[in-house]
Amino acid sequence: MQPSIEETLKGNTQIMRLSTTVVLAILFAVLSARAAAAPCTTATAACSEMVAIPGSKGGVLIYRSHPLGARNAAITRGLIVIHGLLRDADSQFRSATAAAFLANALGDTLVIAPRFASNDRRSCKDEVAPGELLWHCQPGADTWRHGGEAIEASVNSFDVVDELLRRLNDRSVFPNMRAIVLFGHSAGGQYVNRYAMANTIHEGLAVKPAYIVANPSSYAYFDELRPTRRAYVSTEVAAVPGYWEPLPSAPGPEFRPYGDRANCTTYDSWPYGMQHRVGYAAKVDPEQMKKNLAARAVTYMVGEYDIFPAYGFDASCAAMAQGPTRVARGLAYAKYVERFGAKHSLVVVDTCAHSARCVLTSEQVLPLLFPKD
Repeated sequence: MQPSIEETLKGNTQIMRLSTTVVLAILFAVLSARAAAAPCTTATAACSEMVAIPGSKGGVLIYRSHPLGARNAAITRGLIVIHGLLRDADSQFRSATAAAFLANALGDTLVIAPRFASNDRRSCKDEVAPGELLWHCQPGADTWRHGGEAIEASVNSFDVVDELLRRLNDRSVFPNMRAIVLFGHSAGGQYVNRYAMANTIHEGLAVKPAYIVANPSSYAYFDELRPTRRAYVSTEVAAVPGYWEPLPSAPGPEFRPYGDRANCTTYDSWPYGMQHRVGYAAKVDPEQMKKNLAARAVTYMVGEYDIFPAYGFDASCAAMAQGPTRVARGLAYAKYVERFGAKHSLVVVDTCAHSARCVLTSEQVLPLLFPKD
């Protein structure tokens, strides 16, 4: 028996409703996938998460442009940005995502900005979440910037980036990861300089990081040699008019044994040298650290006008032994590491002073932050 006209219309209506439901479900799934893949670029709770650090009951707050635990085949690069003295991971995250936007790399780069929180209730008053790890606030060999241990925890600050690098190398989450860059500016540059030589996981990573050390106040030397003016005479901006006399193009060695050891007994102590190392670095032999640094991809960056003793400039005798300005110290250190075979790069960033945002968004720097291959 043929169905009636009413029955036929009713059946067609049900099919149409079912088709509409299927179409809407597919559309919702597509839109949800796009929303999940969209980069997160605001330094808010929505773009942050707490990362547990192995060996500790606590974790570290990070800002990130994509979740660390969600599979994402679109991600081909990772950029970790280490903040400076102010522990302003939120600001560093905004600058780094701005750089990714300029490089047209927001969609395929996971930008991460961890925070090394401090709260001594005096000069450092970070608001911290339950279980968030804390580090000493005042400058010293045991602070977060030099691989120091967390307060009342058995982990140190270098363990944090160890964990982030492992996460970025997880093929089950980021199957197409091809390049990772660790960038640090100012006190963050101090962190990256020491981490590049001390970390013990580099060789075991499938995707090994490149290290960018930008505008730190000091570097870690491996012996008693320190630069003479000849080591940084190649640029006019290594000296500050009225603060340091012009640098003459005089003959002589670029490096010689430090001559004021009697009055500056800390010149060769960690973090300026290899003596009395603490935290992560205490576990690694200095000769091994030297080999590590020479073998790894490192770029030193100095802002062309980062020549004034401001913004947390280290004027201690141990730091002054490395040069009169941040520019001079960077130029000298780039030459120093060549003495033991390092093939590192040096970039003087045009028109920048002591500004992470200026450096991160510079046309000179973008190709290094977001390498094509």
